Amino acid sequence: MRDLKLHWQILIAILLGAAAGIWCGPDGEWLGIRSSDVFGFIGELFLNALKMIIVPLISASIITGASNLGQGNLGRMGGKTLAFYLLTSTCAILIGLVAVNALAPGLVDGQPLGERAHLGISGADAAAVAGRIEGRGVGDIVQVFLGMVPANVVHAAAEGQMLGLIFFSLLFGVFIQRIDEPYRTTLHNFWEGVFRVMMAMTMLVMKFAPIGVFGLVAKTMAAAGFDLIGPMFAFFITVVLALSVHVLVALPLALLLIGRINPAWHFQAMGPALLTAFSTASSSATLPVTIECVEKNAGVSQRTSSFVLPLGATVNMDGTALYECVAAIFLAQVYGVDLSFAQQLLIVVIALLTSIGVAGIPSASLVAISIILGAVGIPLDGIALLMVTDRLLDMLRTAVNVFSDSCCAVCIARSEGESGLFAGKLT
Repeated sequence: MRDLKLHWQILIAILLGAAAGIWCGPDGEWLGIRSSDVFGFIGELFLNALKMIIVPLISASIITGASNLGQGNLGRMGGKTLAFYLLTSTCAILIGLVAVNALAPGLVDGQPLGERAHLGISGADAAAVAGRIEGRGVGDIVQVFLGMVPANVVHAAAEGQMLGLIFFSLLFGVFIQRIDEPYRTTLHNFWEGVFRVMMAMTMLVMKFAPIGVFGLVAKTMAAAGFDLIGPMFAFFITVVLALSVHVLVALPLALLLIGRINPAWHFQAMGPALLTAFSTASSSATLPVTIECVEKNAGVSQRTSSFVLPLGATVNMDGTALYECVAAIFLAQVYGVDLSFAQQLLIVVIALLTSIGVAGIPSASLVAISIILGAVGIPLDGIALLMVTDRLLDMLRTAVNVFSDSCCAVCIARSEGESGLFAGKLT
């Protein structure tokens, strides 16, 4: 197993976990200990490790990203770049919202999956979950924006109010560049060091992901058995369909209307980056390849690519934002909770805001999903269901993230009057 790449290890762990869970069943025992309890312990340990790194990872990621922009890069190009990212991320979330409501993968013959499959996860009682969500709506969207400016950032971090932490970290990073030396370099180096440490810790946690995934999947399959396979396949198809619409329709339209670029040329130019993103499931690891494809194949200047792409790898996560929205509403369907339009709008807003703080590493969206679920009152235990299909979906949404970044680079280059785009072709 050690010589296999992580994504293959996790895929094997999913298959083994499913087989072990079905074989043991809900009442299986080993040396007098229930198998489901052992599986649950392993999975809970992995989830706790993910939760442990949330605050320092997101803070360091955003602070270093913002401080790397520099004082002069937050002007015209910065505004256009952020506007493009905001537009495409919102579009992605709305596509996911339509898909998950239309296909309803969390319902089986009109009944919630949680009731039909008898899932052994805490908080699955629909009445209890509905009680947490009841009354949340448009007013909570106002609270979301109020929560972006916390009265006490330490308290916000301790209570898991991540939006306030994200906003504070963004401001902190921007203003690092506005103080005098030597303090600017000292602070920048400090947070860069924290970020590198947290990335190393995250990768350590992810090395144990196959074991954690095995426990989560095995526990879930032990409780649900074969009843879970069909609905999770439906969830998988829902996400893939929504991602396909975004990457094959929405982003090409942006290339045509904003960049005046033939989408077919851009797909061809970005082939190596898309394959790298799919195989590594990391937009950060793919960044050097993305920059090379955008500069050499698409003809974007280094001035534009060096600003737009690193910023995109930090704040632009179209595929992730789409997945977060679909996953949250899917779990609400699983628990039998009928979300109102206002409550779904709340999920849209939170998915948009939290996608900004997702690190460009494998399975980092699980961190953001835990924030969304906590904000709208859906039990975090539902993440165990998502782990069944997360590995492959993570690879797909990462490719969408990278393609969106590259589309932005080309469109910004066109708006800046660059003439070398796709040299030798009529653009």
